[in-house]
Amino acid sequence: MRTRPFKQVDVFTDKPLLGNPLAVVIDADGLTTESMVAFTHWTNLSEATFLLPPTRAGRAAGAHYRARIFCPGRELPFAGHPTLGSAHAFLEANPACQDDVIVQECGAGLVRVRRDGDRLAFAAPPVKRSGPLEPELLERIARGLGLLADDIVSHSWCDNGPGWQAVLLRSAEQVLALRPDPSVLGALDLGVIGPWREAGAGEPAFEVRAFFPGNSGLTEDPVTGSLNAALGQWLIGAGLAPVQYVAAQGTAMGRAGRIFVAQRGPDLWVGGHCVTCVDGRAVADLS
Repeated sequence: MRTRPFKQVDVFTDKPLLGNPLAVVIDADGLTTESMVAFTHWTNLSEATFLLPPTRAGRAAGAHYRARIFCPGRELPFAGHPTLGSAHAFLEANPACQDDVIVQECGAGLVRVRRDGDRLAFAAPPVKRSGPLEPELLERIARGLGLLADDIVSHSWCDNGPGWQAVLLRSAEQVLALRPDPSVLGALDLGVIGPWREAGAGEPAFEVRAFFPGNSGLTEDPVTGSLNAALGQWLIGAGLAPVQYVAAQGTAMGRAGRIFVAQRGPDLWVGGHCVTCVDGRAVADLS
């Protein structure tokens, strides 16, 4: 029975077990989609990635590898913490690669990942849908979060593959106090963000929470790269956030995720630390 190099990486943290874990099968060439789906379910994690050689077009465009990204039940064109975790795993498995920028090919196209000191950061893909949420959707979100309408300071579509809808609350304390109602929000991909009023230098300026459909109707994600990318594009573009900030996520779940967001020229970069927690080999083939 064939085994393949495997890593389990904790993303958006420099301390093991406090970020968002990702399963990475490094040499996935020859695996069927069915096997990838089955292995993703078996890991019992929010996402798993499978690293493959780039396509011919991807290689010609400079891609270092191709990543297929799965969450239980579906394949994703793009996701943030799987992108950073995959790049981290690729670099550990290929120490001879000293390139400052790694190019990942995925369903959303080519995504650049750059070394940022001891962190990695990806260039946020363009949003597919933006603009204010529809009134009936906003009313549903407020009801599902147990909020009054004026608790929501601003709101926007933040669809960059995952179809996030996002709301800005008055404070981080409000974000942490939320007790969402799955019967109302169960089918939504919802991001919630609020500012920390007394944030010092280097401390988180915002608290983020992410909710999406799961097996029980509603799941909270520990740390979400795609959401934070779209939030940064929205909030910085609207003048609601500085051009560089740190966000915290996972606090309500006992995690300590830290997301480093920075607008540099035309690109928004979303970065974080990665820690390998499991390094070995895995059986990932149903055959």
